[in-house]
Amino acid sequence: ARVVPYVHDCFLITRPQDLSRKAALYMAPAFRRAVATLPWFLVNSRTTATELAAFCRPDAEITLYRPEVRDVFEVGAEAAARAAASRRLERGGRLDLVALGTVEPRKNLGAAAAVVESLRAAHGWDARLHVVGRAGAGGEVERLQGRPGVILHGYRSPDEVRALLAEAHVFLSTSHDEGLGLPLLEAQYAGLPVVAPDKPVFREVLDRSGEFIDPADPAAAAAIIDRLVTRPGLFLTAAADAMANVERWNAAARGDRAALIDRLRRWA
Repeated sequence: ARVVPYVHDCFLITRPQDLSRKAALYMAPAFRRAVATLPWFLVNSRTTATELAAFCRPDAEITLYRPEVRDVFEVGAEAAARAAASRRLERGGRLDLVALGTVEPRKNLGAAAAVVESLRAAHGWDARLHVVGRAGAGGEVERLQGRPGVILHGYRSPDEVRALLAEAHVFLSTSHDEGLGLPLLEAQYAGLPVVAPDKPVFREVLDRSGEFIDPADPAAAAAIIDRLVTRPGLFLTAAADAMANVERWNAAARGDRAALIDRLRRWA
């Protein structure tokens, strides 16, 4: 009764195909036991709450505790607005897309590479996919090497990531699933338009500030991105929408924190 886990996602149960041997043999059974046994959980999103409810005790309490998102790359709203004003695109010119996160099968970066290939072949863009993140299990780095337009940066310092975001035109996510998708919100501090899969968690995180695609259809996804980046005034609009969305999320997170503190006081 004194153990209250903070659950970021349910992938140890819902995505066994993505687990390493260690995770499958050690972490997954322990997580299943905890989920089936414990009476109270904190979760990082409504999507995680819904998933968790399918596996925990019928009388378990699930408390929404969304994290407040910081400007971890120290871009700043004013700098983001200036960068948005300076971004220029000419059809058929260079188009830089950025993806952040551990390079592993769940991130579905092969789909992102296929979208970039379609942007290059069908729409004439000199499209580049900048993948920033350490190599994870599953051989995804090896599968991405040599794909047209894909640049694997590996882990980079916040300063280096900030420079990449300042030069990019689109933040792209093609993940199979996320418990929250924190990098999407972090990237919005750079004022970037965000393109993500049309799934509940991404709708929850981005609200009306994102563009949604089906990663399984790279041709259609590329067409959506092509229309997006040729929209007049895109980058200034995207920067304003991004800042408004971050504030919306953080206001909700502050409300969650206040409610949790009150709940803990009553519990104690």
